[in-house]
Amino acid sequence: MARKAKKAAPKRRRIEFSIEMPEANQVILMGDFNQWQPKTHPMRKDAEGVWRKTVMIYPGRYEYRFWVDGEWSNDPHNLERCPNCFGSENNVIEVTS
Repeated sequence: MARKAKKAAPKRRRIEFSIEMPEANQVILMGDFNQWQPKTHPMRKDAEGVWRKTVMIYPGRYEYRFWVDGEWSNDPHNLERCPNCFGSENNVIEVTS
């Protein structure tokens, strides 16, 4: 009897998020991929004032925002957005396999 081949599980993809905020003291990346937890993905500022964070996430559709010095900020390089339950908008990213 022949064995059925297992479908390979989708692999996580390396995704870099960035935002230029040279005057900011702290930037945190939050979204569906980290259950909106502020301690999971703090970002680091480079010499040019760009905050960056690379995360490994599975293929799918995710909503996210940046928490900049205690206030929400959207990704100015991603115009894909959807309304959230707080009356503002979240950015949307579609991670392909």
